[in-house]
Amino acid sequence: MSNLLRPFLLAAITALAACAGPDMTKPPKPLGDFRLGYGIVVADNAQAVGPSRKATADEWEEVLKASLQTRLSRYEGEKLYHIGAGITAYALAVPGVPVVLSPKSVIVAKVDVWDDAISKVINAEPKEFTVFEGLSGATVIGSGLTKSREEQMQTLADNLALKIEEWLYENRAWFTPEAVAARAALAAAQPAQPAKAAPALAPAPAN
Repeated sequence: MSNLLRPFLLAAITALAACAGPDMTKPPKPLGDFRLGYGIVVADNAQAVGPSRKATADEWEEVLKASLQTRLSRYEGEKLYHIGAGITAYALAVPGVPVVLSPKSVIVAKVDVWDDAISKVINAEPKEFTVFEGLSGATVIGSGLTKSREEQMQTLADNLALKIEEWLYENRAWFTPEAVAARAALAAAQPAQPAKAAPALAPAPAN
């Protein structure tokens, strides 16, 4: 490494060392009568993009389910909503040349929100998220050099869960009594249709 670059890197890492993942110490923003039912994650079609460490569908599903549960189970409303996330692409940074070629990790996913009472998706179109690791002392020189594959996946899953929470907050009107009543009335007015196969659900989480 060039002697000219070394002081810059040390200063950057020192300045960013305090940066961490999503802050879980603050109380959650109000989401109305929201309570997480299931976090359903499907990664069968996830494609590794560009230079990337590899991860299996099972590994992605496990880590994202846990992150969603940790972040969204803090809400204690009475009405259940399910989060369905389909991971479509990812890159887990490989070791590169510091600063000049420091690849970043990224995850891409499409997300829906299901109203348990009517078994229907409440967002008009799936919401697509493209989420990066974010800047920290561990990523400024490329997380391929500073993090294990599992640590990269955990960071991405936690950041995606945070972005989903922020999206829910932006659309908190979905969870008001008026919105709930309107959806129920609309569902009741629609003619009965053959039941669709529902996503495979895990056993209900313990209260």
